[in-house]
Amino acid sequence: MPAAHVRATAIPSLTDALRAVESVLLRGDQRTARRNAWTCVLEDRRRARDRREAQQLMERLSSAAER
Repeated sequence: MPAAHVRATAIPSLTDALRAVESVLLRGDQRTARRNAWTCVLEDRRRARDRREAQQLMERLSSAAER
């Protein structure tokens, strides 16, 4: 009996699905602008997290020095 051929296809991630919708709805320039804006949002979040961690560290060091 010949072996049956099985084809596995990967289920697209949410990101892949959103990019596909984005490519249909937006022109190339708009798509690039949207991705650049999102990159800026992520970078702002990273800087905010870094500032928060630095502030917490400074507060801990300050309270330890006062003891």
